[in-house]
Amino acid sequence: MPVLKKILLVDDNPIVLEMMGRALSKEGFYCMKAISANAAMDMLKQERPDIILSDYHMPDMDGFMFRQKLIAMPAYKDIPFMFLTSEVDNDLMLEGINLEAVDYILKDTPLPVVVSKINNFLNSVREEHERTLKELSVAAMALNLHSVPQTLPAVNGFEIDFWHTSFQNYPGGDFIDFITIDERHTFVVLGDVMGKKWGAWYFSFGFLSYIRAAVRICISEGNFSTKSILQKINAVVYHDPVVNDVLSSLSLIMIDTAASAITYSGAGDLPLLYYNHADGSLTQIRSGGMLLGLMPDGDFDEVTLKLTNGDRLFAFTDGIIDFETEKGKKTDYETFTTAVTPFLTQPFASFKQSGFLKEKATAHIDDCSLIYLQKTSS
Repeated sequence: MPVLKKILLVDDNPIVLEMMGRALSKEGFYCMKAISANAAMDMLKQERPDIILSDYHMPDMDGFMFRQKLIAMPAYKDIPFMFLTSEVDNDLMLEGINLEAVDYILKDTPLPVVVSKINNFLNSVREEHERTLKELSVAAMALNLHSVPQTLPAVNGFEIDFWHTSFQNYPGGDFIDFITIDERHTFVVLGDVMGKKWGAWYFSFGFLSYIRAAVRICISEGNFSTKSILQKINAVVYHDPVVNDVLSSLSLIMIDTAASAITYSGAGDLPLLYYNHADGSLTQIRSGGMLLGLMPDGDFDEVTLKLTNGDRLFAFTDGIIDFETEKGKKTDYETFTTAVTPFLTQPFASFKQSGFLKEKATAHIDDCSLIYLQKTSS
């Protein structure tokens, strides 16, 4: 199913808003309609459009003030913006262009022309997106940079696998790593740098470097505590001026094959989902730690879980449980629990082919990452 192009229409005239909305909906747009700039700001908190088409003359906050407010906000400044006005005033048009508006459309412009202008602009953005993606993908491959592993570790008595898809085919902020210490200990790393696309992808390597170094340093000191390792990572991130304002979650899991157990600490991550094979129960394993770098002491804790044959553990990022609705983005942990339940006694490969993950691969709104652990033998 094709993804609808989203447009945010902003106009204090409900008749213009309705007419424009109907015309664009017929042309295949998903229209978000706001009767004021303040209402538009509220909508943007819930859902991000592909483009904004805003009236100039509005009470309380006019179109220029609205545009200036968006430019001052990093989360919204890059959304393409067009002005819609009834005035033919070159000075006003120049002011709008100076505010990085991509076009200025008169209200008496025939609707087919308005639709054509918007479509032409979004098509050019899409073509540039595809060109950039191709160029950056070539560069990433040449540098041999990967934020997810190319191979799976062999861990005695455990099966390990993962599933990952990136937002709009860009390498993104999710990162996965497996760090083998010795035959007994393997660390599993799952992180999510806040943000999307190449900016988040770039910072993911900084976090991965700190994590790998902290694990090796702590292990060399005889410290196998995931809580201590997480605190060391957090301290470095907090004091690093390059990444201390880039937030990231982290799930850190240590597999101990000799003890048939895992130890887990988390920083602002989602609860792990634990399947107990003996009684068929599903339990959320929670951690209270804060996002990396948010505070000098992340208040991390540590959970140890003894596993028996058939027990399974799932760690995942929020892209797995986020989905779009008519009212915007929603997050529901239970959607994953419901989706995975029929596959709990089947090989993980079956779930990787499930309709749930296939839908995530085509209609997801963020990077999606899922790590799977199963105890296979004593």
